[in-house]
Amino acid sequence: MINRVGEIVRNGDHADHSWVKSKLLAGLSDMALRQVLDTAHTRQFAPKKNVIVRGEHPNYLFLLKKGRARSFILTETGCEVVLLWVVPGDVLGLVSLLSSPPNYMVNTTTVTPCEFLVWDHETIRRLSKAHPQIAENGFRLALQHLSGYMKRHTNIITKNAESRLAQRLIQLATTAGEVGNSGITIDITNEQLSSLADIGYFTTSRILSKWEHDGKLSKQRGRVTLLAPETLMAA
Repeated sequence: MINRVGEIVRNGDHADHSWVKSKLLAGLSDMALRQVLDTAHTRQFAPKKNVIVRGEHPNYLFLLKKGRARSFILTETGCEVVLLWVVPGDVLGLVSLLSSPPNYMVNTTTVTPCEFLVWDHETIRRLSKAHPQIAENGFRLALQHLSGYMKRHTNIITKNAESRLAQRLIQLATTAGEVGNSGITIDITNEQLSSLADIGYFTTSRILSKWEHDGKLSKQRGRVTLLAPETLMAA
């Protein structure tokens, strides 16, 4: 039963509904929200599968319900630059809100098993005309991404490597971390973390090893556990 944005209640259903707080759905009335969700299709992806391929026509808009994914671009030499660590509630393919959208500008690949709500181009355009709040929310999300990239660029100039890495780990712990008995666990490789923090791979590995020795975190293959997140805030 859908009561309002941010509140989905089913008897005996203890699933994670954090996605319903997506900024794409903000400000919609109960009736509008019901219509938006009723017109969506659900798609599931295994890990390491392409959701969006750069250069392809934007036929769909995706809202992540479960799992983790990453959005990235490839440099001319084939190096991967991670732009966004996608968590439940995040939206992919915002260009599909436009009447004549440009091709997808980034690649997105699943990191874990993922479940998405999906709207085709015709449907999301029809919904955004019926409920202009959707288009406004999409514009706000685009500005949010722009602000994030401006901050990353500024940090490259004004902050050292340790500070950038600490800031990225804290942000990931907040948005994508899983709280356990030993700390906050983030499923991410050194390569992906170095790209998100705009630091070289070997520098990232060196700093993580130092912090592990200091007892601030523990590292396993493809996973970082923050043991004392507050100590990273001073980095």
